[in-house]
Amino acid sequence: MTKGKRNALIAVIIILLIVFSLYGFFKGHYNTFVRLDEAVKGSWAQVENQLQRRFDLIPNLVETVKGYAKQEREVLVEVTNARARVGGAVTVPDKIAANNALTGALSRLLMVVERYPDLKSNQNFIRLQDELAGTENRIAVERRRYNMAVQTYNVAIRSFPANIVAGMFGFQKAPFFEAPATAKATPQVKF
Repeated sequence: MTKGKRNALIAVIIILLIVFSLYGFFKGHYNTFVRLDEAVKGSWAQVENQLQRRFDLIPNLVETVKGYAKQEREVLVEVTNARARVGGAVTVPDKIAANNALTGALSRLLMVVERYPDLKSNQNFIRLQDELAGTENRIAVERRRYNMAVQTYNVAIRSFPANIVAGMFGFQKAPFFEAPATAKATPQVKF
């Protein structure tokens, strides 16, 4: 074998090694991003399952409270409107904002309940309130899992050199499910 052929063969081998290395790099990162993106979507689906459960419980809760607290129309209308916004939300950020508004409206509704001792002893209301409390706990767990999946995904697509692959294939940051600003305020307790 001549020196020229040997150099050409070495060059071809080096080029093939580079091509296979690049292929492995891109394939590995792309598949990781797909897996993490699907984990975020799966986590969000679990959040939506629990939000839907709460969404379905609210009409029964509102109707039960209506029978006792007729003069509290404003709060009941606020809960109903917040529920409607949840039903109309399409994007993940819109759903997060609408559900945060619903959480605030439900908090105000439960404060109204404190004014009606007969309502608090009503078995239907107690059962609904317990179901709602359990659902809120499930939502909190699923939000935490969703946020963990989002964090893992966002770190992966922003890390160098993987961010180059993420940018090439259009992987973008996922939104966190954050508590509304009103949740950070200390509740007022009055006796």
